[in-house]
Amino acid sequence: MPVAIVTGSDSGIGKATAGALARAGHDVGITWHEDEDGARDTTREVQSAGRRAEVRRLDLAQLPDAADVIDEFADTLGGLDVLVNNSGASRSGPFLELSFDDWKHTLDVDLNGAFLCAQRAARRMVQQGRGGRIVNVTSVHEHVPLADSVAYVTAKHGLGGMTKQLALELAEHRITVNSVAPGEIATPMTGNEDVDPRTIDRPGIPLKRPGDANEVAALIAHLCSDAAAYITGASYVIDGGLLLMAAERNSD
Repeated sequence: MPVAIVTGSDSGIGKATAGALARAGHDVGITWHEDEDGARDTTREVQSAGRRAEVRRLDLAQLPDAADVIDEFADTLGGLDVLVNNSGASRSGPFLELSFDDWKHTLDVDLNGAFLCAQRAARRMVQQGRGGRIVNVTSVHEHVPLADSVAYVTAKHGLGGMTKQLALELAEHRITVNSVAPGEIATPMTGNEDVDPRTIDRPGIPLKRPGDANEVAALIAHLCSDAAAYITGASYVIDGGLLLMAAERNSD
């Protein structure tokens, strides 16, 4: 059976992605940082799809050793075919006031940790010789800035650049690398966990609502499928049209 690892899969987009990949036939490695109960819920969802689940705690502020979890999953589950780099953090503040510790923590979790996990995963995939999929969950802020978020925006821009570079270097091994860039999604990070996003009004978004984590998960699952074998180095914005609003405002 194919094996997927989804970091930060105790809630939100990561949890929905683990479930989607399990339903697509993958055994799944699940990681959590603070919400162990959430990871157990994800485990039950994977198992209800008839797939194996393994769970590990992952703290990407503890580098480089934290990336050992990738090899642990591969050894336990019997290989590795998909990595979804979903773990993320943001310590916000104005550029003139942001501490170096907050800057470093955000870069470690969002960029340096993703690099090390991708490197470990790609080495496994190359050794196996059957190709693979890496999907990096970035943000619309891979493409545009956000007030008082210099560390987060820098990390997501960097992760977008890393996606393109890895796609170029790993293509010869039939490993595709893409990024998914969500806008506002109804998750714990946005304060809308377990809320139907269709009941939330967002006048500033053309589709007038936040996204559902399952909508993002469906896109990620597609990029991990055989049907997406010719897609690499791309960034898929999934934001309800949010980025289009810059053009709308410019026309006023």
